[in-house]
Amino acid sequence: MSADLRTAVPDAFTAGTGAAPAGVWFAPGRVNLIGEHTDYNEGYVLPLALPQGTVVAASARPDRLLRLRSLRQADLVEVDLDALAVGAVPGWAGYAAGMAWVLEQAGHRLVGADVVLDGDVPLGAGLSSSASLECAVGTCLADLAGVPLEATALALLAQWAENEFVGMPCGVMDQMACMHGRADHLVFLDTRSLVVEPVRLDLPGAGLRLVVVDTRAPHRLVDSAYAHRRASCEQAARLLGVRALRDVHDLDAALAALPDPTLRRRVRHVVSEDERVLAVVARLREGDDPRTVGGYLTASHVSLRDDYEVTVPELDVAVEAALGAGAHGARMTGGGFGGCIIALVDADRVQQVEDAVAGAFAERGFTAPAAFPAVPSAGAHRLA
Repeated sequence: MSADLRTAVPDAFTAGTGAAPAGVWFAPGRVNLIGEHTDYNEGYVLPLALPQGTVVAASARPDRLLRLRSLRQADLVEVDLDALAVGAVPGWAGYAAGMAWVLEQAGHRLVGADVVLDGDVPLGAGLSSSASLECAVGTCLADLAGVPLEATALALLAQWAENEFVGMPCGVMDQMACMHGRADHLVFLDTRSLVVEPVRLDLPGAGLRLVVVDTRAPHRLVDSAYAHRRASCEQAARLLGVRALRDVHDLDAALAALPDPTLRRRVRHVVSEDERVLAVVARLREGDDPRTVGGYLTASHVSLRDDYEVTVPELDVAVEAALGAGAHGARMTGGGFGGCIIALVDADRVQQVEDAVAGAFAERGFTAPAAFPAVPSAGAHRLA
């Protein structure tokens, strides 16, 4: 997070309430290195927590009111904890109120609170600004109420809030990455067992950078397309007689058993993507040069483009331009249909890669992209 954000939020709290906050909390956004559309197939993912995130300043109140203010919004949202119900709080505040709702549903009695928050995760870029907000607010409310929750438990509550209170049927990867992030490490997650392993990624030591390029492409058909992809995977699993596509171990046999070409493509992506995640983890565990994982990133993009069919021209052009300028690997990251790519780049070639993507976008009349480094960072924690 920026130094400005770290001071602006508590300063705004003090200005609005006349007293300093009792505490300040932070939760990061996330970017996924590899493992796309595998989480709802009970597979493997390899995200990292970003330096960008959500800062929350708060103090307990003597009543059961939750007073929420975002520095990006003009309105103050007031929520009665005793009257919380699904659908009662729309917009951005629903993510925060949802965390209060799930904590209470789980049997944890909360106290009222004055809450001020802001964040620097780019909105709409697929970098989990919503999970960042949920985990920051959840950590804050649990602390104020004296509720001890370990990272996975809070991540599962945040997923519950987004699924049930907000109404977005997301998997648990985003919240787990926000809670389990660690500096200089990736978060290797088995989404079936919820076992987490930090995997070291020493980018500076290898002379490398991970560059995120926000294509600023408008998301297209995300909700309906996401639901259709998920339904296709569930249908294929039923036809193959397995609990989830993660359980397909003979890809050739599985493809031969499916008569529908679309289902075959979806299965080929999910099964091969799980294999790519495991291969990347194995190489990094063994201390291989991180450059050697670049090919897996590029293969992931090709699979997402051709088999899962979730890319758009901006994503494909950004990947092609990054690779042409010397990136060791590049892929779309997130759900697709817009959003970001991530590229593995030598530190001394970052500007060339960013310029190449910007130039390719200008040639095609696309909106100018924005680029920034992805630095593996700490998960949710109390700042003060």
